[in-house]
Amino acid sequence: MTQEFTALAELMHDEVITHSLTRDITLASGKKLVLLTLDNGLDHRKPSTLGPNTLLELKATLTALSERAAAGEIDAVAITGKPYFLVAGADLSAVQRLNDPQAATAMATLGHQTYDLLADLGVPTFALINGLSLGGGLEIALACTYRTVSRSAGALGLPESFLGLIPGWAGIYRLPRLIGPEAAMKVIINNPWSNNRTLSGAEAYELGIADALYDSADFLERSLEFADEVLTGRREVTRPNAVDPADEAVAQRFVAAADQAQAFIDAKLGGAAPAPYKALEVFRQGIGRTQKESAQLEIAALTELMGTNEFRNTIYAFLDLVQKRGKRPVGAPSSKLARPVTKVGVVGAGLMASQLALLFVRRLSVPVVITDLDQSRVDKGLAYIHGELDKLQAKGRMSQDKVNRAKALVSGSISKEAFSDADFVIEAVFEELTVKQQVFAEVEAVVSSECILATNTSSLSVTEMGRNLKHPERLVGFHFFNPVAVMPLLEIASTQWTDESTVATAFALGKALRKTCIRSADAAAFIVNRVLLRLMSEVQAAFDEGTDAKTADNALAPMGLPMTPFTLLAMVGLPVAQHVTESLHAAFGERFKVSANVQHLIDAKVTKVWIKDEQGQQQLNPEAVAVIEQGEQPSSAEQILLRVQDALAEEIGLMLAEGVVAEPQDVDLAMITGAGWPMHLGGITPYLDQVGASERVNGRKFHG
Repeated sequence: MTQEFTALAELMHDEVITHSLTRDITLASGKKLVLLTLDNGLDHRKPSTLGPNTLLELKATLTALSERAAAGEIDAVAITGKPYFLVAGADLSAVQRLNDPQAATAMATLGHQTYDLLADLGVPTFALINGLSLGGGLEIALACTYRTVSRSAGALGLPESFLGLIPGWAGIYRLPRLIGPEAAMKVIINNPWSNNRTLSGAEAYELGIADALYDSADFLERSLEFADEVLTGRREVTRPNAVDPADEAVAQRFVAAADQAQAFIDAKLGGAAPAPYKALEVFRQGIGRTQKESAQLEIAALTELMGTNEFRNTIYAFLDLVQKRGKRPVGAPSSKLARPVTKVGVVGAGLMASQLALLFVRRLSVPVVITDLDQSRVDKGLAYIHGELDKLQAKGRMSQDKVNRAKALVSGSISKEAFSDADFVIEAVFEELTVKQQVFAEVEAVVSSECILATNTSSLSVTEMGRNLKHPERLVGFHFFNPVAVMPLLEIASTQWTDESTVATAFALGKALRKTCIRSADAAAFIVNRVLLRLMSEVQAAFDEGTDAKTADNALAPMGLPMTPFTLLAMVGLPVAQHVTESLHAAFGERFKVSANVQHLIDAKVTKVWIKDEQGQQQLNPEAVAVIEQGEQPSSAEQILLRVQDALAEEIGLMLAEGVVAEPQDVDLAMITGAGWPMHLGGITPYLDQVGASERVNGRKFHG
C-alpha cells in the first residue's frame, strides 16, 4: 500500500510528528541495545501522538533496526518516550480527517505493519513505559517482548471504544492473551465506559501488563538493568496470567468474559453506540485466529467505524469540546484580573457544603472554614470531611502527611465572624431566596471589601440575591454538580453588576479546582438544569397524560443517556426536582409543567416510586399507584422521543437567543460534563441537528 501511505502522509502534511530518536547503548554485560525514544520535541503540554507521518518514520526506523539485528550488530531494542509520556495514542485530530474509506484502511494497515515490525524485529524488544500510555501507545508496548513500567506512570489503558473506535493495532488480540480475558475486557470495555478510567503503573504491573515496576527516579537505569538480566539469562520472566485460547477451556473463558462485558455495556448503552459492540465482535472472532488473521478483522472494523456519525460525534465532543474548549473557556476574562484566594469560607455544614469544603482544601491547600447554626451541625460536617480524607488515604490517593495537613486547614464555627479574613465565601444552604439573601447580608457585614461572595444555587436568581447588597458587583454564581468530587462541570453565572475581576477570580479558582468552567448569564437554572428539567418535564407530562410508566421512562433509550428520566428524578429527589421545576415554571411558563402527580407523591411521603417484582423487574410501587391520577391520552415511545427532541431544540434555541451562553458548543460541553450526555451523540446540539429537531422547531440547524 505504498501509494496509499504516501497519499495519507500528504493529507496530514501539518501533523506534529513524534520522531523516532535512537542511540546505541552498551549494557553492563557488553550486550548492544538500541534505545528508541518517541519524542515530538514539545513540552509536557503537548503529548506525543501517532499520525501517519509518525508511523512512517517509526516504520523506517524499525526496518533499519531489523536489518542491524539480522546482521548481528545489536542484541535488543528498547522503546520509551519523552518525560511523562510513552505515547498518548493516535492523533485524533488527524484521524477525524480520514473521511475516505481507503484512507481509513491505509491508516489502520500502516499501524499494523509498523507494530508487526516491532513484534518480529529479530531480537528481543523492551517497552519502557515511563509515563502516560493510551490506545496505540499501550499497543506499542504490547507489541514488545518485555515491558517495564514506572511507578509514577499514570493513565495507561485502551480507551478506543469510548472514542468511537476499537483497539485496532492488535491490542484487542494481544492483551487478553497476556493478562487473561477477564482482566482484558475490563481494560478494553469496562474501564473506558466507567468515566474513562485508566490504570496506574502499579495497577498495570499487578495485572501482568508489565514485567517489572520501578520508581521514576531511576526508572531508565533500572529498566536497562532488567533488559541486561533478561538478555544474559540472569532473569527469567514468568507470566502467570498469560493464556492461549487454543486450549478449549481457555477459549470458554474468552467467550464468558465477552458475554459479561456485553451485559455491562448493554446496561450502559442499550446498543446506542456501535464501537464497544464492534470491539466485542472482533474480540470473539479472534479467539480461534492468529494475530495476523485478527489484524484483518481489526482493519475492517476500524475502516467501518471511522466512517460513522458516532465516531465523528465523539471526536467533536472529546477533542473539540472537552480537550480544547473546556481548557480555554469562552467568556473568561484575563487571568491577570483574578484576585488571590488565601482563605475560603463555606456557609453551611450539610452534605453539599462539606463536599465543597473538602474540594477546596484538597485542591487549594488553603484554610477553609465552615459555619452553621449550631455546633452539632458543624461537628458533623467536620467529621464528614475528616472521614473522606481518611478514605482517600486508605485508597492510596493521599499520603498520611497530606491528610494531616488538610485536616489542620479545615475548621468550623457557629459565627460568621470566622469569615473576616476570607477572600472567597460560598453559600450552600437551603434553596430558598430569602434564606440566601439573609446569609449574604450577614456575610457582607463581616468580610473585607475585597472578598468575593458566591452562591451554589442551582435555580434561583443570583441577581435577586445581590439586590440588597452594598457591593453586588462581587457576587457570582458558582454552581457545582453532585457529587462535587466527581462531576467536572462548574457553571459560573454573572449578573448585570458582577465585575470582571470577580468573574476572573471565579474562573481562576475553578481551574485550580480542576473543573470545566462555563460562563452563563444569570437565568433560571443556568444551563444544564434548564435543559434537563425541560426533558424531564416532557416525559413526566406524557406519563401524566396517560402513558404507562415503562413506555414513558424508556422512550429515550435510543439516546443512550446515562440514566432514564424517572431514575434521574429519583436520584435528584422529588422535592428538589419539584422545587426547581416550580422556579422554571415561574420564569418561563408552561414550557416547564409542574406535575400534580409529583406533588401527590411528595404530599403522600412516597419515597420509593419504583420497586422490583419477584422476577427482578422494576414496577411502580403500589403506594405510588394509589395517589397517581393519569389522563386518557397515552403516547407511544416514538411520539415521546420526538416530543422531547423538539422541546430540547426549542429550549436551547431560546437560551441562545437570550444570551444565556455564547454559542451552542457551550451547551454541548455543559451537558457532557454536567449531565453525562453521551459522547457518541457528539453534543446535544449536533444530535438535535442530526435528528431534524433543530430545523423542525427553529427553521435552521445549530451548526451550519
